[in-house]
Amino acid sequence: MSQKHTRYRAVIFDLDGVITDTARYHYLAWKRLADAIGAPFDEAFNEQLKGIDRMGSLELILAQAPRTFGAAEKLALADAKNGHYQELVATMTPADLLPGALAALEQVRAAGLPIGLASVSKNAFTVLDRLGIRDRFDDVVDAATVRNGKPDPEIFLTAAAHLGVAPADCLGVEDAVAGVASIKGAGMFAVGVGDPRVLREADRVIPSMREFDLYAY
Repeated sequence: MSQKHTRYRAVIFDLDGVITDTARYHYLAWKRLADAIGAPFDEAFNEQLKGIDRMGSLELILAQAPRTFGAAEKLALADAKNGHYQELVATMTPADLLPGALAALEQVRAAGLPIGLASVSKNAFTVLDRLGIRDRFDDVVDAATVRNGKPDPEIFLTAAAHLGVAPADCLGVEDAVAGVASIKGAGMFAVGVGDPRVLREADRVIPSMREFDLYAY
């Protein structure tokens, strides 16, 4: 039986929309905040927040509000949103893993490659714990680790550095335009999960994690 080979030395995954889908929790939390301050907010507007960090998302929402907010108020609003989000995340279980996600992690591990996580979420560790997969990752880079969020490449470059692998030898997996831009900016091969018409900058696009195959790229 022939041994499969891959040209990559590490794989770095995004969290939301790739490993699990907390998008509905983010939407509900942002919707609650927007309603409280009188800012129009719906699912279409929520799409603009995909891949954007918390404060960046808040600024987009506040731009629609009927009044302006000071720095202290913004921090309080961000904390309030996160509190509601954490309440929702606390209900997560391993059943909330996206179909194909666990198999993808197992395939990469079976290939002997280190696995990284690059997530702009400040709740990444909590989510991983709730999903029961924290031990599957050799390194986790979250919003608290980096200064610049996606689409800046810093988060993926940091993950590669922590894993001790050159960026060019890494495969990155993302579901958001900003995330794909981050991967490409880091000089990595980008696998997009979703609509190829949206993720045009990705090197390869798969409809879901069910189709992930380390040896196909």
